[in-house]
Amino acid sequence: MKDRSASFGSEPIPQLLIKQAVPASIGILVMSLNILIDTIFVGQWIGANAIAAINVVLPVSFFIAALGMAIGIAGGSIISRALGQKDLNRATKTFGNQIVLTFLLTIIFVILGLSFIDIIIPVFGGKGQLFETSKIYYKIVLYGVPVLGYCMMGNNVIRAEGKPKNAMYAMLLPSISNLLMDYLFIYVLDLGMYGAALATSLSYLVCAVYIFSFFRSKHSELHLNLDDLKLDLSITKEIGALGFVTLARQSVVSLSVLLVNNILFNLGGESVIAVYAIISRLLMFSLFPILGITQGFIPIAAYNYGANYKKRVEEVIRTALIYASGFATLVFLLIYFFSNSIAIIFTDNLIVLEKAPTAIRWVFAATPVVGVQFIGAAYYQAIGKAIPALLLTLTRQGFFFIPLLYFFPKFMGIDGVWLAFPVAEFLATLFTGSFLIFELKKYLK
Repeated sequence: MKDRSASFGSEPIPQLLIKQAVPASIGILVMSLNILIDTIFVGQWIGANAIAAINVVLPVSFFIAALGMAIGIAGGSIISRALGQKDLNRATKTFGNQIVLTFLLTIIFVILGLSFIDIIIPVFGGKGQLFETSKIYYKIVLYGVPVLGYCMMGNNVIRAEGKPKNAMYAMLLPSISNLLMDYLFIYVLDLGMYGAALATSLSYLVCAVYIFSFFRSKHSELHLNLDDLKLDLSITKEIGALGFVTLARQSVVSLSVLLVNNILFNLGGESVIAVYAIISRLLMFSLFPILGITQGFIPIAAYNYGANYKKRVEEVIRTALIYASGFATLVFLLIYFFSNSIAIIFTDNLIVLEKAPTAIRWVFAATPVVGVQFIGAAYYQAIGKAIPALLLTLTRQGFFFIPLLYFFPKFMGIDGVWLAFPVAEFLATLFTGSFLIFELKKYLK
């Protein structure tokens, strides 16, 4: 069988990174546009409180789905390094273990999430008028989360094989189908939040069907036997260690959203949470080029590290940093100068429109430097070093953002919440950059 992943170790790095990053970026862009347009549909057809309600639910559903992402990224790192070492058996065994772990863990957490629904929703900011609206969306979306976990896991494995276009298709199909079903269920059938949740969950199923078909086709190098589904202790331990990095990041993000929602609700009520919901969607949408470069970077770095091609590892880090920083600066300029127009797209609520532009500018003020954080943390995951990857992953949200979130609002009110975002970004960038320079110098020696 032709080793289609071998291009990671032979093609010129700039072209190779573009080949990997562009499909990943397009996939993330379309997925982010889907979330963005979904939010616009919900805001225009249901109301501003509906936007806030979705923002309450997202941290919970995304945390559970992030189990799949964590297992996908961790196993993808193992698979890429195994392919670099020409060990197809280990790569296939890793994939089988990923499938079992994804469904096992996500189903357990869904059961827990549904069992404690009346406790979880208020904790994440679903209070007052938002409670019942959030509950409708929460229950339906949570049923589909194990399928979303499989999609996130499978997408990362496809990319680890060196099939960025197929990974892109896996992101395009559910995004397009979600928008079509949004129009049908919300606008045509007038199902409100129930329709929004149903469209989201069914779109996960579309993605899962495509990913399953890919791995059954000749395009995949990973063809499973029943034995591959038996959990292997050494592989599950490595998936657990590396996957915990991604899971910890999502856990801290969910915790941050919980804290921000509650602080903003206490300071300004539902309208300020709606402002933060708009910002959250922009963060998902606007950083798509940087996320795409990061996703393209990981399998290239992992393969060349496994093959011990040191100069190529150094080159892919440098190239990824240049690309990511350039795109991040462009994103910052666009959002800064068009923040008023962006807010109007989401809602016609005058209170939200008055508060949103200033908040958007503050939150995105440090965007030009975020590429260092993304690439730095991703490098440690790519090479299988879980503890430094975990440390760098927790830096922004855990070490800086959450403490600043408690400190700044005491003196500056709501403005203090928005200021905490860029200050945490700058501090985390300095920390991550120092770590990356040290590690690279040690590796090249």
